[in-house]
Amino acid sequence: MDMSHDGKLKKAIGLPQAVALYIGAVLGSGVLIVPGLAAEIAGPASLLAWGLMTLLVLPMALSMGLLSARYPNAGGVSHFATLAFGAKAGSLTGWFFLLSVPIGAPVAALTGAGYLTSALGLDDSARIVLAAFMLFIGLSINLIGMKVVGRVQIAVVLAIVIVLLLAIGSSLPRMEAVHFTPFMPAGWASVGKATALLFWCFIGWEAVSHLSEEFVDPERAAVKGVSVAAVIVGLLYFFTALATVGTHSYREGAADASLVLVIGKALGSFGGIVTGLTAVFICTATLIAYIGAASRLAYALAGKGDAPRWFGTVSKRYGTPSGGLIFLAVCFFGIMALYASGAASLTFLIQLPNATFILTYLGGCAAGVRLLKDNPWGARISGLSFLVTAAVFPFVGWAMLYPLAIVIVFGVVVLVKSRRFRASGSTSYEHEDKKIG
Repeated sequence: MDMSHDGKLKKAIGLPQAVALYIGAVLGSGVLIVPGLAAEIAGPASLLAWGLMTLLVLPMALSMGLLSARYPNAGGVSHFATLAFGAKAGSLTGWFFLLSVPIGAPVAALTGAGYLTSALGLDDSARIVLAAFMLFIGLSINLIGMKVVGRVQIAVVLAIVIVLLLAIGSSLPRMEAVHFTPFMPAGWASVGKATALLFWCFIGWEAVSHLSEEFVDPERAAVKGVSVAAVIVGLLYFFTALATVGTHSYREGAADASLVLVIGKALGSFGGIVTGLTAVFICTATLIAYIGAASRLAYALAGKGDAPRWFGTVSKRYGTPSGGLIFLAVCFFGIMALYASGAASLTFLIQLPNATFILTYLGGCAAGVRLLKDNPWGARISGLSFLVTAAVFPFVGWAMLYPLAIVIVFGVVVLVKSRRFRASGSTSYEHEDKKIG
């Protein structure tokens, strides 16, 4: 995070950069695989699920945007939860997010790299090398500073949008009415299942809240930026799904790679390579946003005494959160080593951060209900987002063990701190809670 001479964060993110960061955080690898999988579950009726989520995504996005505009802080959702429920809740929410990224980022990198190496006929070793390079790029760009991050993100997002529009446009002549019948082959229940699956495509608005302290104009960049991004993301997802259903690509033997078939039919032999490169761009954009968010959260937690001091180290050359970036780099190395050794599969790894990401979002939405009381619409959309997210959480299954482990470790640390400060009559957490209240 670029810093000025008085030690405060330098405001370097304008509206275009904010829109690009929001799109990059939300428009993840799901666009490559979910349209086909949803269509396989519900048939053409999956478009109803996409339409519903496209409408719901705006209140979900706005709840984070309104909070970022009113309370811009590098702590993001953790800061919102602190203001609403006290220091302990805020710190725990922060750790949920911070410990999601060390696993989620390598998974995203491996997903994008897998598409390209598969298109080029390369083996898993090449996939690991490319994924590691993508992580290195994400770390390096965030080390250099937010101005560079914003410019790179705009370029990457534009490339993604162009390719998706190409795929959508090229599919129009090949759409046939027969592909939309029967419209609902598996009944209304299948639409519900598809909607739950689509939810994962619309998580990410909370990530950019950690960059809100660096918005040039928080009110404009957060509220208008998140609104513009939500409309763009919703339309891209919906029309990509329409192309998938209308061309019947999901019925051609690879529902989880239907976009490959859509682009392949438009560009011939180069379609697979273009799809692979698109996957790399999409996942790199996600990495840039989440690495930036997590490194700044590490900085904020260290500043409150809720993380090791070295997490708050700032690069003397670039004025960016080098401590948080080093923490992430070490974690990335460990996760990639686990995957390379065969000790942890991608299927196993991908489930772990889902639970913590959802809990982070729940914390932010709950904070919105309390902090936006003077804004009836803000409180209502936060409440709606909370209910929708809470309904999805039980489906994470055994992955709940990961946030449970975080809660246990967090509780032990709090207990140790309480004993240390017992002689003074109050813990540091209690002091913070009183100060906030």
